[in-house]
Amino acid sequence: MPTHAFVLGAGLGTRLRPLTDLLPKPMIPVWNKPLISWAFDHLISGGFSRFMVNTHHLPEAYDTAFPDHHSRGCPLEFRHEPVLLETGGGIANIADWLPQEDSFIVYNGDILSDLPLQKALDHHLGSRDLVTMVLRSRGSALQVSWDEKSGLVTDIGGRLDPGATTPRFQFTGIYLVRPAFLELLTPGKKESVIPAFLQTAAAHQLGGVVIDEGRWSDLGDRPSYLAASLALGAGDFPRYELPEAAQAVRIHPKSRIASTAQVCPLSSVGPDCVVEEHAQVERSILWPGTHVPAGTVVTGEVLA
Repeated sequence: MPTHAFVLGAGLGTRLRPLTDLLPKPMIPVWNKPLISWAFDHLISGGFSRFMVNTHHLPEAYDTAFPDHHSRGCPLEFRHEPVLLETGGGIANIADWLPQEDSFIVYNGDILSDLPLQKALDHHLGSRDLVTMVLRSRGSALQVSWDEKSGLVTDIGGRLDPGATTPRFQFTGIYLVRPAFLELLTPGKKESVIPAFLQTAAAHQLGGVVIDEGRWSDLGDRPSYLAASLALGAGDFPRYELPEAAQAVRIHPKSRIASTAQVCPLSSVGPDCVVEEHAQVERSILWPGTHVPAGTVVTGEVLA
């Protein structure tokens, strides 16, 4: 079984600015845990135990959050990219760390998901595909053409066959990879992984698995970040796939909330926050150190 997981952490998070002026996108707090730690939880539940994270923007944030370079006892390694290498270049840059014989998984660091991974593992290990993409049948970016009969991805974004009528699917940013795929990437080159995916699809070696069970959210912008946090509070992420979820601290014990203040059950409050008398916090996220003055009503906001 694969054990190595590469979690992408080097993006700039431009759509989340100014929040990402303070933290890299994979480090934004979700119920007072870094978003990327939820990825580690998800992967550990799927049997992965060794993690590599690439960094670029504000790399010191990762060392601050994981000073012993472990998550739930599993070792974490960080590979800094002084020049951002993008998705394909990032994989090529860690080739020396990846296993020579076994497959590995790649996981976008800006998603929150509890979808069951075993289906994708079973398909990948039972096939000869170089890559197996995890797909959803619904989403805001239905760009991937997938053939149910063969289990192969036939196109991405209409680049191989613009006139194709094959149903399109959402790519989750999670995929399993065989080591031979690295031969399609150039070490040290800044490049997307998509051209290599298309080359693999043209060779009939790009597999896909549709997993609609569980929940999947891309936290790339402020509304989706808030929506995912609220969904977590509402219990929309099945806990059996995220064993650490029950231990997440929604209201940090180092926050100070006045007795007459109201914080709704879906809101999260970070450490060193102060919510003064008669203030109300509804469906919002308060980052560490946020001050809500007396009588203020905060609704549907992310405050830092």
